[in-house]
Amino acid sequence: MTPSFKGRVAVVTGASRGIGLGIARELVERGAKVCVTARGAEPLAEAVRDLGGPDHAIAVAGKADDPAHQEEAVARTMEAFGRLDFLVNNTGINPVYGSVLETDPEAAAKIFAVNVLAPLAWTRHAYAAWMGEHGGAVVNVASIAGLRTSAGIGMYGVSKAALIRLTMELAAELGPDIRVNAVAPAIIKTKFAEALYEGREEKVIRAYPMKRLGLPEDVAGAVAFLLSEDASWITGQTLVVDGGVTLGGGM
Repeated sequence: MTPSFKGRVAVVTGASRGIGLGIARELVERGAKVCVTARGAEPLAEAVRDLGGPDHAIAVAGKADDPAHQEEAVARTMEAFGRLDFLVNNTGINPVYGSVLETDPEAAAKIFAVNVLAPLAWTRHAYAAWMGEHGGAVVNVASIAGLRTSAGIGMYGVSKAALIRLTMELAAELGPDIRVNAVAPAIIKTKFAEALYEGREEKVIRAYPMKRLGLPEDVAGAVAFLLSEDASWITGQTLVVDGGVTLGGGM
């Protein structure tokens, strides 16, 4: 049986589209109520409609690494639903393409601010608002780029490697009442990843034993498992969701 999340509440960052929206949809379908965040108010409003309206979801627009936005989103979640059981740190950015050596320091700092320090801050807020007293579960959305070299998106990969390590450290610190895990997807067919496959998808999928790219629902199912009681003895782990591509060394 699919584990029910009835009566549970989640915050999912970066959830106006793509992987984040897929995760939010999976949680709502299992009975949870969600707060979705992203930068754009209009796409978030559409996401809330997609999720079934205000009885199931609320939206708070803002930048993931903005402390005021983090505080507001968690506060509004508590006001609307009275609890916060799950946190999914999905927001990630990769504004540069090129070698690590040539990455502008300001761009590198921004990547780390959003991909590493923001998940830490969101976790702090969730802990203070509810999880510290009542427990909960956190899932960080990393990437296989954090597990291996990733030409052209190396700094993004470095940040995701740091996120994977952050997951381990938080799991050790917050157990037993709060579990912290991560997922590491390969290429998922979203707007964010278009540059990695657009116009050459048939060539890209040759490296994948499953012979297709991932879909948001592939990641959503893995995240839901890690949040559920079925994973009650799993913490500090990174679940690779990659269609088998890392078996053969391809990207």
